[in-house]
Amino acid sequence: MDKVIKFALVGGDRRQAQLAAMLARDGHRVRVCCMEKAGGIEGAEAVSVAKAIEDADCILLPLPALDGTGDISTPLSAEKISVEQLLRMVPANTPLYGGRLSGGFFEAAEKLGLQAEDYFQREELKIANAAATAEGAVQIAMEETDITLCSARALVIGYGRIGRLLSSKLKALGATVTASARKPADLAWIKAEGLSPVETNALEPVLAKQDIIFNTVPAKVMDSRRLSLVKKGCICIDLASKPGGTDFEAAAQLGVKVIWALSLPGEVAPASSGAAIRDTVYNLLRERGAL
Repeated sequence: MDKVIKFALVGGDRRQAQLAAMLARDGHRVRVCCMEKAGGIEGAEAVSVAKAIEDADCILLPLPALDGTGDISTPLSAEKISVEQLLRMVPANTPLYGGRLSGGFFEAAEKLGLQAEDYFQREELKIANAAATAEGAVQIAMEETDITLCSARALVIGYGRIGRLLSSKLKALGATVTASARKPADLAWIKAEGLSPVETNALEPVLAKQDIIFNTVPAKVMDSRRLSLVKKGCICIDLASKPGGTDFEAAAQLGVKVIWALSLPGEVAPASSGAAIRDTVYNLLRERGAL
């Protein structure tokens, strides 16, 4: 790269650790904080939050940026950083990028006159994230079942980016795939791609036939009534972001095995996921004329 950017990476999982190393290999100055459990990151300087941010050209937060308590996500550190604490350190006019930023985060940033942008709203990153999630879901299915996918009957609930890619991968492995959608156009695509379509609001007739059920819808589509129709031995893999799409308490009471597979890209493909974030950030910086 002709222009050297001073990056500050605050918190995150193995994706962010990989991202830091990639940015450094590209010739940028990289400072990281709250990543102690990642060990030494080649080319990156581990410093305090204040030191990382003080003269940064670009500040990068994780995907997702916030944890369950509303603080900055720091799974690789014992240190906790509140949104208010972080934002008060950010110099004016410094680009601040994070993944799945909340409305409250944007409001707090705006009050301080800061420029925050959610890089996960970029389509190129959503597609890359969906691909990694779909592969991770297939891996979980292979590890957690005692049947081959080529002999399995699988239901994929939701036909967005993840549902579509996952359905394709399952079909390629020989599974008998039923996919659900709400929109007539998506149902038409499901049929055109050689899968069995079903409306998401009419899943009941197909539930008892499935060996594996994947949910991608972040709404309670697998409630107690539907879970009661699942056959014994069927495994449910919920890929939806919080609060998930399954009644987990009802599943436990009914003896239905459910795996809530959150942040799969960071678990199964941190290097590829880190590269996707890097490429997206570069696109954002080029659009600002900063790279």
